[in-house]
Amino acid sequence: MQTDDRDFHLLTERVLSAVFEVSNTLGTGFFEKVYERALLRELCLRGIRATGQASFPVIYKGHSVGDYLADILVEDVLVIELKCVDRLAGEHTAQCINYLRASGRTLCLLLNFQKPKVEWKRIVHGFQIPQLLESPAVDG
Repeated sequence: MQTDDRDFHLLTERVLSAVFEVSNTLGTGFFEKVYERALLRELCLRGIRATGQASFPVIYKGHSVGDYLADILVEDVLVIELKCVDRLAGEHTAQCINYLRASGRTLCLLLNFQKPKVEWKRIVHGFQIPQLLESPAVDG
């Protein structure tokens, strides 16, 4: 599926609308899995294709060395990570970036259902790997 910025923006809006519906309907206090299942149901009701517990292999030098399980993958382009925490932290953003790196996707929504008003963060990753400026010396 070829997507441009406008497509990402529209998909994000549609998904956030579903997120707000889940948050307004359930409120706070449930476990992440409850919100995940409710959001999957709401996305389905809205005709948005979504998969729960999407697996992304982590490849190291051509070999699979593990798997990441994202909470939801929407329309095969948008990764969703759900949390129920007091506040979103840097490690939650890092987790999303790792999902994007492992999956080859560029867009993730990080959601926190712990607050009366759901918190969310849109994370876009470009996959540019910085060049090493200087090779380390090797004694031999």
